[in-house]
Order: sequence, then structure tokens, then C-alpha cells
Amino acid sequence: MYSFSALYILIVIPAICEGDNEKTCNVINKNRYVELGSDVKIMCQSLCILPDKTYWTLNNDLIDDRLSETINSSYTVLSLRNFTTQSATVQCHGFVTGHVIGGTTIRTYAKPSKISCILQNPIWYSPTDFSCNWEHKMSSSLEITYTVHRKCAFYSENCTSKTTSCTFKMAPLLGKNFSITVRASTTAWEVVSDTYEFDPYHIWKITAPEIQVTALSDQLLVELNQRQLEHHQVHCQVEYNKSLSGGTQEQLLNIVINPLDGRKNVTIEEVESCTDYTVSARCALDKAPWSDWSQKKTVLSQLKKSTVKLGLWRKLADPGKNGVRKVYVMWTEIPSSCKGEFYYTIDVTPYKKYTPLVDENYHTDAFCNASACDVNVGPDAHSITLTVLHNGNPLGNESIYVPAFGESLPQVKHIQTSTHEGDIVLRWQAPVENVSGYMVDWTHDGKKHYWKENKYTNTTLYDLEDFKQYNVTVTPLFDDKTGLGTQAIQICSRERVPETISISEVLAEDRSALVTWNKESQFQCSGGVVNYAVFYRTEKGSQLNVTVDSTKREALLEDLKPATKYSVHVMAIALTGNSSSIDRYFETKRYGGRSSQRWCLTLDSVLWPCGLPRVIKRSPSHSIIHLKARPSLRRFTLVSWTSLQVALLH
Repeated sequence: MYSFSALYILIVIPAICEGDNEKTCNVINKNRYVELGSDVKIMCQSLCILPDKTYWTLNNDLIDDRLSETINSSYTVLSLRNFTTQSATVQCHGFVTGHVIGGTTIRTYAKPSKISCILQNPIWYSPTDFSCNWEHKMSSSLEITYTVHRKCAFYSENCTSKTTSCTFKMAPLLGKNFSITVRASTTAWEVVSDTYEFDPYHIWKITAPEIQVTALSDQLLVELNQRQLEHHQVHCQVEYNKSLSGGTQEQLLNIVINPLDGRKNVTIEEVESCTDYTVSARCALDKAPWSDWSQKKTVLSQLKKSTVKLGLWRKLADPGKNGVRKVYVMWTEIPSSCKGEFYYTIDVTPYKKYTPLVDENYHTDAFCNASACDVNVGPDAHSITLTVLHNGNPLGNESIYVPAFGESLPQVKHIQTSTHEGDIVLRWQAPVENVSGYMVDWTHDGKKHYWKENKYTNTTLYDLEDFKQYNVTVTPLFDDKTGLGTQAIQICSRERVPETISISEVLAEDRSALVTWNKESQFQCSGGVVNYAVFYRTEKGSQLNVTVDSTKREALLEDLKPATKYSVHVMAIALTGNSSSIDRYFETKRYGGRSSQRWCLTLDSVLWPCGLPRVIKRSPSHSIIHLKARPSLRRFTLVSWTSLQVALLH
């Protein structure tokens, strides 16, 4: 239990001998230090302000008057319990005038706490380095000297330091508990910590173990070598991690090593094939701190035969001459990090016993490259078997069914596709028959194929190339056969901004201009245009715009200034982004100016440039014709009807 001391700080007001009736106020015993958490009492003598009363402030904040007590008309006592402020100025004030009668600065000091000690041993059989650390929450302008006192039954020793750690010259004896206290002292105060008891075995940080790591056929063997393991039961941790594209994945094994059973080895069983693992270890006595981690060792795990999965699949081409079908066989190759030589052979076997072979060589074992091979089969059903050899010895094999041409087999229906942030999302309807799963394969160029097996009627394709149009096929799987594949509608992984836009012509009048443009499809996955915006402006004017829907390729700019230069560009707007043409410049005609181009209306009601030959039938009619003008043409006046054309004048 902690005891609280009470400190009386007397603010005395001595008389100044200049007159018997003159009473003054003064302050003595300034800049006091008190222990953190103790109780403080401060006294103020107020003869100089009688009959006025007093009040107190702490760092200029008003103190509750219930904490002060008036002894008589001349003395007031302030009581502060559990004082924890690091530094505070306490002042006594006259109630009426508010003037400061006197004050003092109170500073706190704390006991050192959270003492911890550690034994370390460069020499395996006995620790030689002994040091202690502690916390001392102090911000003192005075220099602090720490004295660490170690005491056991037969021996005591002191260690002096100016910091919150200290190393003794001699280590304590093993098997004998000892106590530690820390004294902090300055020229103004001194305080002693609580007493801490230690068992040497509980603070002994042993040396890091030495390790050897060996890769076995399906596990890693870690051998621990440490002298302390020969005499004491210790706890050890073995950390192992494998390198990943986004960093490392760490795992821990916890073991107890007892010198009586002679066990110093650890096996790591959950390892992947042909993967670099980095291993390190640390050990500790019971209830003691961990040693440092050992030096890291890196080893390549061996290929685990039980984990070899080839993921065999195939793509069928339509029959060619004589019913020959090309089959593109693909599988997951053995990782290149695996040591040894790997060979792949393909064996094609007809389901019918005496089916003539279209290609006399395809039935024999054929060596293929690492992950794909082309073979030819006839129109009947076949079985394709892939065998992988490791250093000439069989490592694993898988078979896949190739249906006969025209064979009636179950297939999925109603494949729905969508995209999300560059991924393709698929959903489909399962066939009536019970399936064991589905094979989904996809390609964007017909050369490089990707595939994966799926248990459900939905899946998402990740890591696709942007702006590529993919062909996706879903095939149901059964225990010993496959169904027919169903191809989804081609879908882009991600769409680009709209096509390239180019302005083809600007027909300018005095107060209007007709802008026409073209678009060119440069990319396979261009986003659909929602609308076009035509932006135009004078050299120093603000930008204006006209918007038309995606079916239009022209826009009329109205209310322009005559004889003025303009710039214009067209922007195609789509959900996937925008693209713009380059700026085109034009100048409107002076007010009332006419276009140099004369337009004519033929008898079959077609606008046609005057003077350009056009064969039409003459048909007398009314002398005046009302017609719908092209947007850039405002008025039409019949000039001549006897000719085979009508001149249109503005």
C-alpha cells in the first residue's frame, strides 16, 4: 500500500518596518518539489488585505473554494489531494481586487517503475551480462542520478547510471533469487522505487540456436543445435516463410525440447513443392525471454508426388478432310523451379476397339512441350492420356474424354456474361443430368488458352488483358466423360474510350455554321458513344457547345458573329470515357454575305451542287416549290424551272 505525505507550504507575509500600522504581503518557500500522487497543503497569510477574503488559482484556473479553509481572519489553507500535475503555479488572490497576494510553483517527481532485468550469456554454460531497465516519467531540469541496488542472501551490489538502464559488473548466481530497487536523486529531491524480486532462470536470455535445414521428399527437417538444450528444458519457435509475389507468408511452429528424450529436430510437413523456404528459430527457458532469432537458412523443397495435378484439358476443332479433327491438348506444367528433367507424353486411344486410325502416328506416345500439344483424332470418341516423367520415371498421369463428332451429350444453357473492373463474371444454367463440375476455358486470340475447373454454375475470370475480346466456353464434367461445350457471346474484359473523331467539313455562313464529322473504329473493344458534344469559341470568348445524340454526324452552330474566327472540336462521350477531335478553325462570312456554293434542287427533290451533271426526268409542275431546307440554307427562291434544276439562293 502506498502512503501519502502532506506538505505544508507556508506563504508568510513579514512586516516591513516602515511603520507600525503598515501590513504587507510576501511569499517565501518557493519552487517546491513533491512526490507524484501525494497530498499538498498550501497556506496563505492575508493581513495586508483585511477585511478582504481570498481565493486560489492553479495555472490561472480558478480552484473550487471548497478545497480551501480559513483558519482565522489572517490565514487560509488550500488542500490538494493526490497531486499529479507535473508542474503548477498556485496563487492566492484578494477577492475584491483580484490582485495576487502571493504564490508558489509546485513540481512533482515520481518513483522509478516497471523494472526489468535480463541475463545474457556469451558463454553457453553461465550468463555473464546482467543489466536492468526501468521507466521514470520525469521531465526535470535537474540532473538525475540513478542507483540500482541488487541484494541476495549473501551478496549486494550497486550500479550507478545517468540513464534509465544500468549494467552490473557481475552476474547473479543461478538458483538464488535477488531483489532490485532503484533510487533516483537530484540536488532537490530523492525517491526510491518499489522492490522487485527476480528468479535468475526467469530472466536468462539464452543464446540463439544454430540450425541446419534439409529438404526431404515431402517435408523439411530442421536440426537445432544449442548448448543449453543439453541441460535445460526449453521452448523453441521455428519460423518458416515462402516468397510470394506480394511479399512473404510467415508461419510458426512451437515445440518443447526436453534433454531427457534427446529430441532436437523439428519437421515442417505443410510445404509446397519446389518452393524456396526461409527458416529460422529461437528458444527460451521456461518463463524467460526469447533468445534472438538464429541465422536464416533458405532451402528449396522437393517435388511432392502426391500434389502433382496436371489439370488436363482439350479444345476440339471442327472435322477436316476425311473426318480428321485437331485436338489442342493443354495442361499445367511442372514448375520450372523443380529440379530434374521432365518429359510429357500423349497417348490417344479410340473408344471403339477396331477404329481405323486417321493418323498412324497419333496413337503412339508423343513427346510434347511443357504445357501444350496438338494431336489428330478421327470422328469417333477417344481417350487422351497425358503422362509426365521425372528423370525418366513416371510421376503422374491424367486422362480426358474426346466425344465423337455429332455425339449427343449434355451441355449448359443460357450463359450470361458481364464485366466488373476488368474481370468477366459468368453465370449459366446446369444441364438436367448430375455433373461433377464444369470446365471453363477462355482465349482472346485463339492461340493462348486458359482454363479452370469449377464446382458451381457461376465463376469470375481474373487477371485478364485489358481491351481484349474473349471467347469463353463452359463444358459440364461427369465422372468418366465430358459433355459438350457451350460458347458464350464474345465479351470484352474492359472497353476503351470511343473511336477516333475527325471533323470532315465546316460550312460557315454569316450567323451559322454546319459542322460534320467522321468516326473511325481503331480498337476491338471501343465503348459505345452516348452522344456527341461540339465545342466552339472565338479567340477570346467563352466556350459554347451543342450536343446531339449518337446517331448524328453533324451539328448546326447558330447565333454566331459575322466575320469572326472560330475554333471548333467534337467530343464523343461514352460511359467508358471520352475522345476528341483536333481543333478545326473557320471564319464566318460578313453579315449578309452569300455562300460561293450554289445548291440546286433536282426534280426528284434531291439537293445537288449546281453545275454537277445529274440525269433526271423533266416534269412540269408548279412555278413555285416549297421544300424543307438543309439546316445551313435559310431561303429558297425559284430561279428557273424550264431547266432541269432549281437554283437555291440564300
